[in-house]
Amino acid sequence: MKVMIVEDENFIALELERIAQEAGHQTIGPVSTVEQALAHAQRSDVALVDLSLSDGLSGAQLARRLIDRHRVDVIFVTGSPENVGHGIEGALDVISKPFTDERIANALSRAEERRRNFDSSKAAL
Repeated sequence: MKVMIVEDENFIALELERIAQEAGHQTIGPVSTVEQALAHAQRSDVALVDLSLSDGLSGAQLARRLIDRHRVDVIFVTGSPENVGHGIEGALDVISKPFTDERIANALSRAEERRRNFDSSKAAL
């Protein structure tokens, strides 16, 4: 599965990238702005998205666009889970910082399973 890392804090982005790769996924990014994320959306299956990006508190709006327009599954990874707001609808999970490797890997595993089930149901039609 192709996982886009949308995080503006370099250390956290590198940790998310490491966890996703160790779980067997390809990573895209990290990217730190809405514009960068949208440029890579077509190549992504799932995105790990922070609420606060380099261009402001834009993570929830980005998530809506990724979900609605690009069919990218979104998992929020944020220090302020209470601020996810309207972006939560359609998101697969909200993970609080600090996070554990296991928490991120489990969320990615659920996303992969959901995508597999969706693809197999589409193929049956």
